Amino acid sequence: MSKSCSNLASCAVATLFIVFLIIAALTVYLTVFRPRDPEISVTNVKVPSFSVANSSVSFTFSQFSAVRNPNRAAFSHYNNIIQLFYYGNRIGYTFVPAGEIQSGRTKRMLATFSVQSFPLAVASNSQISAAEFQNFGSGLAEDRSGSTVEIESKLEMAGRVRVLGLFTHRIAAKCNCRIAISTSDGSIVAVRC
Repeated sequence: MSKSCSNLASCAVATLFIVFLIIAALTVYLTVFRPRDPEISVTNVKVPSFSVANSSVSFTFSQFSAVRNPNRAAFSHYNNIIQLFYYGNRIGYTFVPAGEIQSGRTKRMLATFSVQSFPLAVASNSQISAAEFQNFGSGLAEDRSGSTVEIESKLEMAGRVRVLGLFTHRIAAKCNCRIAISTSDGSIVAVRC
């Protein structure tokens, strides 16, 4: 009978030890290796060409972005898109090629595309003063008079991180910017992200 009790006690100790190891492994996984969304920042916005004709606007748009992977594993990204909106209507977009960002690294990306001609909104809605935009956002590059066109840029990235080579997690990030462009010369008046 004592041999049976010692076997039972050994099994109980071994079971408790295995449960403890599983809890410790889950704790380490959820604290150290927990997947985090990438960090996106827009570093620069340019409008290389800009034209206004017959109350319609067309231009070329360039956005420089930096995407940082805060995870301890590589971030494989896909389904990436930059979209431009004017009063809620999509006026242009481009897809960002799929790729991979190594652990703790930052990848710089440039997206340039042409925006086809679109009509300006009614003058009272589409023209905001530089002072009004400054109250809205982060300030002005310099004080300019005249009308502006305000557009919204949305960068969306999705992908996956493979933690410990075993678990795959989907992660995603978004970055929205509001950009005021002078209709007189196509210069960027203000950017707020």
